[in-house]
Formats: sequence, C-alpha cells, structure tokens
Amino acid sequence: MKFFTPLLFFFISTLALYAQSEPDFMGETISFKSDDGLKVTADLYMPHETSAPFIILYHQAGYSRGEYRSIAPILNEMGFNCMAVDQRSGGPINGINNLTHEQAVAQKLPTEYLDALPDIEAAYLYVKLAIKPTKVVLWGSSYSAAIMFYMGSEHHNNLSGLLCFAPGEYFKINNKDLKIYAAKVTCPVFITSAKSEYDNWKTIYNEINSKKTYFLPETEGKHGSKALWNSNPSHEEYWTAVKQFLKEL
Repeated sequence: MKFFTPLLFFFISTLALYAQSEPDFMGETISFKSDDGLKVTADLYMPHETSAPFIILYHQAGYSRGEYRSIAPILNEMGFNCMAVDQRSGGPINGINNLTHEQAVAQKLPTEYLDALPDIEAAYLYVKLAIKPTKVVLWGSSYSAAIMFYMGSEHHNNLSGLLCFAPGEYFKINNKDLKIYAAKVTCPVFITSAKSEYDNWKTIYNEINSKKTYFLPETEGKHGSKALWNSNPSHEEYWTAVKQFLKEL
C-alpha cells in the first residue's frame, strides 16, 4: 500500500474558512481537502505570527478535534500555534462533532484507523506549505499516536518533534511493524500513557535512535491526550513532563 503526496495547489485552492459561533472558542475552524478529495475540518489556534513553532494535534479513536479544546490554549500560552484535526476515523467528544467523519460516512468512505492517514498527511502538508512555520511538531493520541512514527519516518527532515500519547503496535503500515518506522525517526520523541499501557509501546520506544524521553504517572493515569484534561487527577504531572519536553525542542 502506497500513501499519497498531495500538491500545494491542491489544498490551498480548496481552503475554506467559516465563522465560529462558540463564545469560549479562541480559534478558527477551517477546512481543506485530503488526497482523495474528502473535506477535512480542523480548529486553527494561531495567536502568534505564522513563523512561530507549530503543533499539529491529532485525536484518538472515536474522538474529534474537541479532544484539544482545553489543551490548545495552554500550548498557545507557551508560544506555539496549533491546529486540532478531525480525522475520518473518529466521532464526537466534548460536544464537538467530528465533521470529517460525518463527511466520510455521507460519501460512503471507509473510516477505520488507517483510512485516516490521508487526513493526517493533508493536515501536515497544509501547515508546512500554507502556513510555513519555523518548526513543525506532530502530536498524536492513541491510534494517531501510533501513526506518528510513520509520519516521523516519512518527514524526518522537516519535523522538530513528536509527542505520542498512548501509542502501540495497533496495526501495520505497508505490512511493517511501527517499530520499523520508529527506528527511522530523527527528531526528538516524547511518549506517555497510562501506567498500565507501558508494555504497549516499550518495544517501539527501544527502537527509537533519536533523542527520546517518556513519562509514566505515579497513579494509573489516563489513555491518550485526555491525560492532560483537568478531570484527570494526575494531569499536572503529565503537563510538567510535556512542558519540559517542548521547552527543550
């Protein structure tokens, strides 16, 4: 299976911006086209100049860009611009529907984990080629965290870091284990998860040859990026580890 290389004009010409009515939402909801023509929805949080370092935020299974409504503003305060992406494999969370998933269902497109790869790639290319920040960091949650190792191996010359919340060998890409891709990553990598999930990703972590670090909480913790939500009793521990990693990039 070979994966896509969308061209700059392809999604810049299809960029669509529309008004956001939620009073507590400090970003802007945008859309752009994936490689197969599906409209991908994302929340853009850009309080800084376009040259500022940029974090692309991908959600976990069954979720939407709403996973990052409380996380992105904190990253903005740290000096990062951000974009939280709706992938076609997902659903509603925190009152935010996954509009990419809804579009895919309406068009009778498959919505399994790896079907989201074109959306993940299109979001990266949109940021890299349309916004052109000085640094691009990729952040994944659960299944998208696993895909970050593939992305890191494909775009290692253009990435400044990977953050992977609860990754694992959930699937193969091009019939290869994810640890094969992890070995080709050259940027710094941060991995975290619930304490009981360590075995899910330790073999991947061991294959990483670039600068790497991981964090496990004193308590059980949480799966995915929701480990940073205030509802998680150990969220401050996670945030301390995340901020230290980002500070060193």
